[in-house]
Amino acid sequence: MALPLKYNFRNVLVRWRATLATVLGIALVVAVFVLLRALARGIEASSANTGDPRNILVVRKGSQAESGSLVTREHFRTLQYFEELARNEQGEAIISAEVVLIVSAPRRDGSGEANTLIRGITPRGIELRPQVQLLAGRWFNPGQREVVVSKRLAARFGGFEIGGTIKAGPAQLTVVGHFEGQGSAFDSEAWMDADEARSIFDRDQYSSILLRPRDAAAASQLIARIENDKRLALRAESEVTYYSKQTMTATPIKILAGILGTAMSVGAVFAAMNTMYASVASRTREIGTLRVLGYSRRAVVLCFLIEGSFLAALGGVLGCLLALPMNGYATGTIDFQSFAETVFQFRVTPELMAMGVAFSVLIGLLGSLLPALRAARLPVISALKSL
Repeated sequence: MALPLKYNFRNVLVRWRATLATVLGIALVVAVFVLLRALARGIEASSANTGDPRNILVVRKGSQAESGSLVTREHFRTLQYFEELARNEQGEAIISAEVVLIVSAPRRDGSGEANTLIRGITPRGIELRPQVQLLAGRWFNPGQREVVVSKRLAARFGGFEIGGTIKAGPAQLTVVGHFEGQGSAFDSEAWMDADEARSIFDRDQYSSILLRPRDAAAASQLIARIENDKRLALRAESEVTYYSKQTMTATPIKILAGILGTAMSVGAVFAAMNTMYASVASRTREIGTLRVLGYSRRAVVLCFLIEGSFLAALGGVLGCLLALPMNGYATGTIDFQSFAETVFQFRVTPELMAMGVAFSVLIGLLGSLLPALRAARLPVISALKSL
């Protein structure tokens, strides 16, 4: 015969101080767990949201990222005459040779400097990225040492406002516009003319080539043609696929989430266990009475497990609510591929909140198990004589 649930509920209310301490402790553990996961999820979402499925990105074979790739001007001239390429209304091949560079800029809050990424693009670069929209000012003019920066970078770095200047090598670049990347990796970049960027930083080569084939069939043919041409020594893949792989930055954060989550969950388990042991000690006669009334040891164990899980679930829900205001909060971290600052948003999703509650219930079950077994094993006569 199982104990009624209202018995557990009344016990929680009667011992409200111990209940509150347990719920708050678990809530803090769950909040940290959810926020660290939301941090990693935000970085992954930034990469996954980048790129156009129609585009193909070309880098040097053996390179894992644009920052470590070198593509020659001869490669660019060769690829732009491939018949598989799409052409715009003016009959121009939709292809852009690009160079990725790192510059140091002062943080707006005065906390020092950080690396930020400048992408040099050729005229078709903007056309290849319809998700990027100009918000204020205008696009840069080639040869004028002008740059357009993302709105989110402008909020984090000094000199990135329209009319401000960015020091790039020996040159000063004038900010002439702000753009919005719609939550993509482009929100962590500033754009300028590719050939001007090469000239300023004294680079003979580009970092990558972005192009658009005529259709899906032409895309497959083009990828195979580039991959199989040993003279080129280039690697081609879908732009979306490339960026979806660029989640290395999230890996250390996931590891940190696992380590902190494990350490804090052990502490939470002991806290829940301590609370439940105290509950057993204060309810010894009550437990003996339940046994005399005919409730089995299994019913007593189940009673304490339900009570511990209920408290933990309350803590889990509270922890998720504490983490929820951070959803959408924009911040930045170091990209371990380019060592430039990556801007992203916390993403506290329903899935993460469900994971947080499940995590808290697991803590409650583990913390309640031993006290529940101890309660069930109490001798009935000794329990009834207890003060």
